[in-house]
Amino acid sequence: MNQLAPLPSPALALPALIAAADDATRLRFLEFFAVTIRNPHTRRAYMRAAGDFLAWCEARGVASLEAVQPLHVAAWVEALGRELAAPSVKQQLAGVRHLFDWLVTGHIVPVNPAGSVRGPAHSQRRGKTPVLAPDEARRLLDSIDVTTHAGLRDRALIGLMVYSFARIGAALAMRVEDVFMQNRRLWVRLHEKGGKRHEMPCHHNLEDYLTAYIDGCALREDRKGSLFRTIARGTKRLSDTPLPQANAFAMVRRRAGAAEIGTAIGNHSFRATGITTYLKNGGTLETAATMANHSSTRTTQLYDRRPDDVTLDEVERVLI
Repeated sequence: MNQLAPLPSPALALPALIAAADDATRLRFLEFFAVTIRNPHTRRAYMRAAGDFLAWCEARGVASLEAVQPLHVAAWVEALGRELAAPSVKQQLAGVRHLFDWLVTGHIVPVNPAGSVRGPAHSQRRGKTPVLAPDEARRLLDSIDVTTHAGLRDRALIGLMVYSFARIGAALAMRVEDVFMQNRRLWVRLHEKGGKRHEMPCHHNLEDYLTAYIDGCALREDRKGSLFRTIARGTKRLSDTPLPQANAFAMVRRRAGAAEIGTAIGNHSFRATGITTYLKNGGTLETAATMANHSSTRTTQLYDRRPDDVTLDEVERVLI
């Protein structure tokens, strides 16, 4: 008979207000993160927000969860606003609000003290992700030495994000079998947020990059293995360990520096670069949304950086 794995000791990781509560409260608190949240990034963000808020309350003399009032939440939000950008404050407030909703439905607290607290106003019509000009992206890809396993991997990963608009999380979650032939063309299968599966054909450049990578690193037979992997220490060859997102970010910054690209790009820059370049070349916003697996074109518009060119042109009219 299968048994549930024991929960971690409350004394090791739980906020003091939770650790000091009864067993039902501790269990309900842990269940919120284990049961209701599937995305690991959201789980980490909400755990951090909950821990920070409850520690903030304890430091101000709040003795229990039941003693938390809307004024406490409002004062905490006000304090966060002096240190963080509005989107970050809204995310942390959302984490605390959802946590207390869960505690209310579990009959741990009578009301949600965060339910009536409004977050900071924020409206975003333009993304902040740094993007590359097409010639910069081309220079970056061409600068990679593909005589090594690391070079083949890095060019394939960057190319995947540029040409398929893939999120870094979806790219790194791919297995070798997620690159496949269909209708005489190479396709990629991306496992996106919310358990969505997204398939699309490869640009001919991406097809070349992926084929060279898979064949050059002898991955074709390891269909269930991770597509993008770390380099084994001392061998300069691929290991069996999936490439962590932090390592991918470090690789991107290193490759950009080697290509003498001054823009402070990150993993997400390639998604924005691909979408913007596609739209500049006559693509439609609706199709870009489909390719990027966005549920709304409003999200895709955040990646459309074509207005940047218009702004620069207008600035240059100031002839002094």
